[in-house]
Amino acid sequence: MIPELRQDFNRNRFRPEAYRSMLHGLDAVSRTHVSFPIAETPCFFPKSLLDEMAAIGAELALRLIDNPVYLAASLAAIPEQWRAADQDAHPHFLTADFGLVREADGRLAPRLVEMQAFPSIFGFQWVLSEAYRSAYGLNPSLRFLFSGLTESSYWKLLERVIVAGHDPETVVLADVQPAAQKTLPDFHVTADRLGIRIVDVAEIEPEDRGARVTPRLTYPNGRRRVPIRRIYNRAIVDELVRRQIPLQFDYRESFDVEWAGHPNWYFHLSKFSLPWLDHPAVPRAVFLGDWLRDKPGGNIRNRLPADRNLWVLKPLYSFAGQGIVFAPSDRDLAAIPASRHSDYLLQERVTFEPAIDTPEGATQAEVRILYCWPDRGELTPATALVRLGRGKMMGVDHNRGLSWVGASAAFFF
Repeated sequence: MIPELRQDFNRNRFRPEAYRSMLHGLDAVSRTHVSFPIAETPCFFPKSLLDEMAAIGAELALRLIDNPVYLAASLAAIPEQWRAADQDAHPHFLTADFGLVREADGRLAPRLVEMQAFPSIFGFQWVLSEAYRSAYGLNPSLRFLFSGLTESSYWKLLERVIVAGHDPETVVLADVQPAAQKTLPDFHVTADRLGIRIVDVAEIEPEDRGARVTPRLTYPNGRRRVPIRRIYNRAIVDELVRRQIPLQFDYRESFDVEWAGHPNWYFHLSKFSLPWLDHPAVPRAVFLGDWLRDKPGGNIRNRLPADRNLWVLKPLYSFAGQGIVFAPSDRDLAAIPASRHSDYLLQERVTFEPAIDTPEGATQAEVRILYCWPDRGELTPATALVRLGRGKMMGVDHNRGLSWVGASAAFFF
């Protein structure tokens, strides 16, 4: 992407022993083994391209948040059991994933893959970026934090969003069996840095309901239960449903607790939003139910290319690329029950440019811009996570056995 830096890294800076040492160091800092693939290389992007992605993601998110018709429609689409009470005015976190395409004039341009109002690996990404810098002796002028952030102000921003002035003992990072999650390295880094607790969401329970008009939620800490003031929510509803995790509290009930990442925003800003967005950087998309109800040649059907090889069928709410079908046939569409037509999306498939030159060949990069939005603050692009891949998709399963793929970092001058 920045040719001189790319060539210098491939020819002069990469050393297998430095890479292996970096991986060991990541395990040590994370206090656990990092089980997801870490790419051998960081990426070097023009600042203008990263700024363009960050601006597009913010523009699209704010467009949706300021649209009451959209918010009402996306709220109605949340399964009733998971329509949580006491929604905040805005999400505390946002991620916007972009691939790169080659325009007719030769310019590389971003295309939105997905937006999600949900936290990502803010803690581990900082550690990974610094590990690349140290392992390979990168130019100290290279940066990976946006919005003029420094190490100190980056962590203060995260503390402001996650802890929000509460006693850290009363702030929990909650997920489904967190010790078994691949994101455990991020949990450890975040908890160590901010002093908060990591808690299995299934262990959170209301206190004695007779004690208060609005009950509090608590978590176990040895023999006592500690009241929770704020939940850094990392529990994905899709996983709760898929694994049939029993909870001791009901999302629909009001509790005397704050959410750092209210559960409803996971649904509001998601694949559900794609058909509502008309923007050059957003591939065309339609809801499966709308497409099936439309007549051949109708306005909805005409939004997609005639060639089905250029289609992707996606479930609205899933993670790790589960349930995605490329070039879906009539048989694929018919296999989805009518009751679930509103849970799927048909989207224009975009061919991304393999723009990262590596010793194993040209490699695609998916860039995730990570934003924070503190209470009484502004939506702030903080840093970027990069995933490198040469498979059909960017996920681990589609790049198994390959090298120079996996999680990476975005550096710029």
